[in-house]
Amino acid sequence: MNRFGRTAARRGGRFRLLPVILFAAYGLYYYFSNQQEVAVTGRTQIVDMSREQEASLGLQSYRQILAREQVIRSGEEVTAIRSIGQRIERAAAPDDPGFDWEYNLIQSDQANAFALPGGKVAVYTGILPIAANVDGLAVIMGHEIAHAIARHGAERMAYQKLTQLGTLAAGMSVSGMEPAQQQMVMAALGAGAKFGVLLPFSREHESEADYIGLIYLARACFDPREAPKLWQRMGQNAGQAPPEFMSTHPSSNTRVRQFEQWMPEALEIYQQNCTG
Repeated sequence: MNRFGRTAARRGGRFRLLPVILFAAYGLYYYFSNQQEVAVTGRTQIVDMSREQEASLGLQSYRQILAREQVIRSGEEVTAIRSIGQRIERAAAPDDPGFDWEYNLIQSDQANAFALPGGKVAVYTGILPIAANVDGLAVIMGHEIAHAIARHGAERMAYQKLTQLGTLAAGMSVSGMEPAQQQMVMAALGAGAKFGVLLPFSREHESEADYIGLIYLARACFDPREAPKLWQRMGQNAGQAPPEFMSTHPSSNTRVRQFEQWMPEALEIYQQNCTG
């Protein structure tokens, strides 16, 4: 009986707790030793790289993107983008760590824009019809500038590192199980990490950038009331979107509701600084 009992135990496998304990201990150390505060919102975030490293990575990526894209060098749209960017940049000055800001317009059908660490901003021509006006474009650019100032890129890298280490620890913990059991456990953990941590985390970044960008554009005397209108247009242009829980971004309807909730604060800033 003992012999058969031992065989059954080996086939059933066992869960090794030590790798999980070590990961949890390291995770707590990592979390508390790399905390920073996000500008405007005051949220605690985890960032483990210097601003200089972050800016260097951003500049490298920006140059690679511009090298393979068709950059529009001059014209009314380029002038408008740079003017809007500079106004928001000045409004964000109290939170600006000293970025070397740069704004470019890229010829593309993509309805997109981005800002990389270090202040490297690009707008695609495909988003201009959706922006529709100067205030709409300011909403888009304020959102992207907020991503850069809030260091969302560096924070995502930190969480990806923790996720990878957690996956490694989990793999070591189930290594004594049969292959089919290992696959089931790892698949469940992967789905849990994706839908329970990474995607909600990404949506939180998008909402935070929406809020910070709204405050910046109101300080810069762009009309914040254009923000929910822009996202109504975005929703109409997006076509069929996946359910929000499966997306990296909040739905357009969610963003419209959030902007309406934040609007009294933004209008107060706008009226205090910009009337007359």
